[in-house]
Amino acid sequence: MAGVIGMGRMGAGIAARLAGVGRLAAVWDSQPIAAAPAPVLPVAQMVERAGILLFAVPTTHDIRIALSDVTLPRGSIVIDLTTSDPKDGATLAKELSLGGVGYLDAAMTGGAQGAQDGTLTLMIGGETDILDGARAVLECFATRMFHLGPAGHGQAMKLVHNAILHATFLATCEGLRMVERMGIDAALAVAVLNAGNARSYVSEVRFPRDVLKEYPSARSAVATLAKDLALAEGMAERLAAPAPYTQITARLLALAQASGDPARDFGLLFQEFDNFAGKGQ
Repeated sequence: MAGVIGMGRMGAGIAARLAGVGRLAAVWDSQPIAAAPAPVLPVAQMVERAGILLFAVPTTHDIRIALSDVTLPRGSIVIDLTTSDPKDGATLAKELSLGGVGYLDAAMTGGAQGAQDGTLTLMIGGETDILDGARAVLECFATRMFHLGPAGHGQAMKLVHNAILHATFLATCEGLRMVERMGIDAALAVAVLNAGNARSYVSEVRFPRDVLKEYPSARSAVATLAKDLALAEGMAERLAAPAPYTQITARLLALAQASGDPARDFGLLFQEFDNFAGKGQ
């Protein structure tokens, strides 16, 4: 049985999938849960019912705080679903192993809809035997799992994934705003991109579904994107890896975050692009 800590957009979808197959023991969130699919229990009590704890919280640091006063039974498994600094996951894995507790960093892609549909892709770091022990639970909400190496490698892959994804998003915003100035409709321009070699997930899914509508909703905050790119930039610096596109994307997202409510949906950044991007020149 599993417990889910963090009942936001991702955690709620994952919890619903686990509840649907009878694998959800309990849930917890720092905020009141409107309709809980299982008993709402703090982590200290949850561990009596759940051998696997899934943390869908902002960062690995939040997991450390949640576990600070908890004694985890030997053989239990902590699954870190966050997008965080890989070094934090690797450190937590070592600490938990001293008490016989397993750890996986299982960074997600597929969004809130993927969590609801059970079609997430997981980028996983950790020991093979720990993954084998958690696989039946992970398969309840993920259709693809990539085991990338030791603890921290899943989070490293997620940072690279997001750096590429968000750079593509901002590049698409730039191009579409440019053709709009020529009088070309953005939706028509997206159709052209999707008929050619510049197509991407951003042009094929994100813009038609989430951005080019009266009330854009990409279901993630500007602050979240800015956080992820700052982490990716920091990882590149530690690795002494050239990362000019990551640096540019990080700077633009920092400007976007500062130009309005950091919690606003990032789908709004298309219409706001001229405002914040112009400040970066």
